[in-house]
Amino acid sequence: MTFQLHPRLAQDCFKIGSLGLCELLMMNDSQYPWLILVPRREAREIYQLNALDRQTLLDESCLIAETLQNLYQPDKLNIAAIGNLVPQLHIHHVARYQTDKAWPAPIWGKLPPCPYEEQTAQQTILKIQQALGLFNSN
Repeated sequence: MTFQLHPRLAQDCFKIGSLGLCELLMMNDSQYPWLILVPRREAREIYQLNALDRQTLLDESCLIAETLQNLYQPDKLNIAAIGNLVPQLHIHHVARYQTDKAWPAPIWGKLPPCPYEEQTAQQTILKIQQALGLFNSN
C-alpha cells in the first residue's frame, strides 16, 4: 500500500522533507516551533510498528528534538503522540517557552492557530532543512 498523509495533516502543515522512516512536517502555527513526524507505515500506535521501525522512529524523534533545541533554545520540548483527531500515527515536537501564551498548559486547544506568513514559513522551512541536511522536497 502506498503511503498517504492524512488529509488533516496535509491541510494543517507544510512539508519539510523525508527522513528514513518519516515524513517531516511543520504545523502552520507561528506561535511555536512545531514539527511533526509521520511514519510512512499503516499504524495508529507506536507499538504497532515492527522493532526496527520503532527504533528508527525513536532515532528520528531524537534528531528532531535535538534540532529544535539547537535552533530555538526552548525552555522545554513537548513531544507527544496524541492522535485523537488524526488517527494516523504522528509525533508532535513542540518547542516551548515560559513566555509563550499557553505556558505552562499544553498547547492543544488552548489558542487558535496563528498561520505563518508565506515568506516566513518558507524561511523557517529552509532553516530546518539546512539544519537537518535535507534537500528542498516541497
